[in-house]
Amino acid sequence: MKNNPFIGTGVALITPFKDDYSVDYQSLKKIVDYTLQNGADFLVALGTTSEAPTLTADEKAKVLKTIIETANGRCPIMLGMGGNNTSALIDGIRNQDFTGVDGILSVVPYYNKPNQRGMKAHFLHVADVSPVPVVLYNVPGRVGVNLQAATAVELAKHPNIIAVKEASGNLQQIMEILRDKPKDFRVYSGDDGITQPMLALGAEGVISVAANGYPKHFCKMVHKMLEGKTEEALKLHYKTLKMNGLIFADGNPAGIKALMAHIGLCKNVLRLPLVPVSDNVRQDIENEYDNNLK
Repeated sequence: MKNNPFIGTGVALITPFKDDYSVDYQSLKKIVDYTLQNGADFLVALGTTSEAPTLTADEKAKVLKTIIETANGRCPIMLGMGGNNTSALIDGIRNQDFTGVDGILSVVPYYNKPNQRGMKAHFLHVADVSPVPVVLYNVPGRVGVNLQAATAVELAKHPNIIAVKEASGNLQQIMEILRDKPKDFRVYSGDDGITQPMLALGAEGVISVAANGYPKHFCKMVHKMLEGKTEEALKLHYKTLKMNGLIFADGNPAGIKALMAHIGLCKNVLRLPLVPVSDNVRQDIENEYDNNLK
């Protein structure tokens, strides 16, 4: 069996910034504690939601160190390590300090749009060199190409590829992966809004943006589904459904940062080219939280 410590709710952590756009490490510690105290099962450092493309190498190292030290062994840690230059990514993996890191999340190469053979070759190279298990990340809306079910299932045969984060939104494709995958390969939801149906189909977790801001409700829904308590989970699914849409209405992580600023977890600051949500969306987010999720 593959060694996979990741099951349940993983939080794709934001990177909080101060008003001067510097990284707010104190708020990051607060967010790590908040998510873990409210049911998160594992943490994802430096994923898309972290605004990683706008962080310097030194900032990335310090963000990861802060997350690992604050978590202090309370949960597994997954590190975002992807790229569209395979050799540069391999060098990055070889030079990375994996102390305290239990796995990597590696996105399908973006912008240069590889075909299925190219994606497969890329991920096999990553899996061969990585000293920790690899989770594939399929998000065609961001990268421009889709990791097809058959390719994911082929890659799942590699002993160091343990799971896929599926954010295609294509339930037909997701069901084909769930049907055909090896038993020891996990599927995680990459879309908060369809996590409950994906768990009902056989997924075993989620890598969530929502769980930054309302982890108590979201993590409880995931846990109830994994325990087979579908009716209780369904109530929580519908309770969070509107907010699951609102936090993406004006881009990610702009929506979740607006909510977290409202709660007092961080400032509503993003680095360009991302900007805060519009006033209308912010008001909708704040009203939905106060009326339904507080």
